[in-house]
Amino acid sequence: MTIKREAIQMIERMPDGASLEDIFAELYFKMKVEQGLSDVAAGRVVTDDEARGRFAKWLNSPGR
Repeated sequence: MTIKREAIQMIERMPDGASLEDIFAELYFKMKVEQGLSDVAAGRVVTDDEARGRFAKWLNSPGR
């Protein structure tokens, strides 16, 4: 199935009262999930410990 067809089906499953903002939010969410899955498949991941370390460093940075 093409990306276009998937998007159309996703929109068709949404309630008739869905706003453009709702539609964009769903499409954006799907895009980010697909990017995340692609990153995992390509090995572009960090461990929990590394993520926690990065987050702690960010929390303690003066520019935050």
